[in-house]
Formats: sequence, structure tokens, C-alpha cells
Amino acid sequence: MALEQLRIASRRSQLAMVQTNWVKQELEKSHPDLDISIEAMATQGDKILDVALAKIGDKGLFTKELEAQMLVGRAEIAVHSLKDLPTNLPEGLMLGCITKREDPADALVVNSKNSDYKLETLPHGSVVGTSSLRRLAQLRHKYPHLVFKDVRGNVITRLEKLDSGDYDCLILAAAGLSRLGFGDRIHQLIPSEVSLHAVGQGALGIECVNNSPEVLEIIKTLEDTPTAQRCLAERSFLRELEGGCQVPIGVNSKIENQDLVLTGMVASLDGLRLIRDEKRGKAINPQPIGIELANALKSQGAGEILQEIFDTVRPES
Repeated sequence: MALEQLRIASRRSQLAMVQTNWVKQELEKSHPDLDISIEAMATQGDKILDVALAKIGDKGLFTKELEAQMLVGRAEIAVHSLKDLPTNLPEGLMLGCITKREDPADALVVNSKNSDYKLETLPHGSVVGTSSLRRLAQLRHKYPHLVFKDVRGNVITRLEKLDSGDYDCLILAAAGLSRLGFGDRIHQLIPSEVSLHAVGQGALGIECVNNSPEVLEIIKTLEDTPTAQRCLAERSFLRELEGGCQVPIGVNSKIENQDLVLTGMVASLDGLRLIRDEKRGKAINPQPIGIELANALKSQGAGEILQEIFDTVRPES
């Protein structure tokens, strides 16, 4: 019997709702007879705004509550920013679809008094806002003369803090800014030579319950194969390193002819040690490329760096 109702679990944040409504609208185009609704809720990561993300712990920080809705039968799918979705999913759930990727680059956003500067020309001591250890480590490595300060809250809250003078600039995901209509605030797209992006950044992941072919058939209409290949390689790289979204692990991926080229990075929090390498393989079989790259970085000391970071930012009990 054909599915008549599809309930989508989503975070309540403005960006999450923009992304989930886009998924809803696209699915309604291809399945006009399907009754699609959104079940919105706050996650742990949305509620705790006065502690650095890395200190909270990141296994399912923005996903657990949504996954619970599916496991108890109150939702058929959940829409995530793929970079927030852990690489090891709870038993009974699967990553059913990866959508076409927006630009995965990090972006520099400045306040009005710094509009003449680029990242590489910011004055000594400029205050850079970021909640990402990945961005922090890479930028410390490249620009040790800058001052880095944690910033939490949704995109609008962060922009308000920037414009009130709490920060000289922010580093945010270009995709999130564009989706929220703040593309004009992107002052500079940061090149991958300076900052490799987060695993899955710019793509949406649609999670669903295992063994639900009707649901899988519906959501697969939104799958973008090149994006999925790139993101699966990135996620296997992260999984093999046993890292989460709150550790300094960065990637870049591209498809050249039939090959997928994956670049990866692990850095220490102070930016003094940064290991970077690249592997390529057939795009049709992406996950072994990520595993090979992770093992290459491990052989160069990545495991020791990550263990030191885990010991430093271990979540408080």
C-alpha cells in the first residue's frame, strides 16, 4: 500500500526550518498526493548556548531528539545539516538520501569598520568569532596574530553580536548564510588552501528508519549522486579517524572525470601541528578512499593529535 503520510522531524532553528521546508516543498512537487508535515523541536545543541560545543560533547548534539521521534514512530524522516549528523547512526536508522550540495566553503563575515580587510589582511589582534575547533586550528596555523573567541547562538544572533562590536569578524558556513538570505554578508569565501571545510558541509542528509522501502523510494528523488559520493568519502574518512564534528578535522572533495579526489586535515588546537594529505580513487566506490586517507594521516601522527584534543576538551560530567 502506498504511503499516505510523511512526517518530517526537524530542529526548530531558523536555518533548520528553511532547510526542512525546502525538502518538504521538493517532495510535494514529486509526490503531490502525499500528506507531508513537519514536527519541529529543540535539540540539546539548541538549548545549551553558554558552553562551547566541544565541551558539551557532540555525539548527536543536534540529532538525538529527532532520531527518537523516528524510533518511536512519530516521524518517518529527519532532515539534518549533514555536517551535524554523526557518522555512526543509532541502531534501526540509516542515512537515506544526500541532497545537492551548496558551496561547502567557510566564509568571512566582517562588521562595518573592517569592510576594507580580507582574512589575510586583518590587523594584529583582530577578534575572530568561531565555535568550530576545525576553523580555529586551521586559522591559528595560518594567522597566529589573530585573536579567536567562541561564539554561540543561531546565525542571526551571531551576526547581531558581530554588528554590535563584540567581534571584528565571524567565520560561518557560506551555505547557511546563503540559505537564510544573508549571502550579501559573505565578505570572502575562504580558500581550501587556508581552511578545509567540515565533513558534509553544504549538503543536507535525510535520515530514515531501516527497512522502509516506501519512505526510501520517496526521499531518493532528492538524491544528488556526485554530492552523495563526495560526502560518503568524507564521512568514511571521519568515521575511520573516530572523530566528531567538534574536532579539528577538515576535508575537501572533488570529482575529476571518474575519480574522486579527497583532501583531509587534522590539526592541533594551537595550530602548530597540521597534517594534510590527499587520496584519489573511483567515485563509484567512495568509502575506501576516505578510509585510505584516514590511515595515511594516522601514520603521520593524526591519532596522537586527536587523543590530546579529546583529553583537553573532554565533555564535563
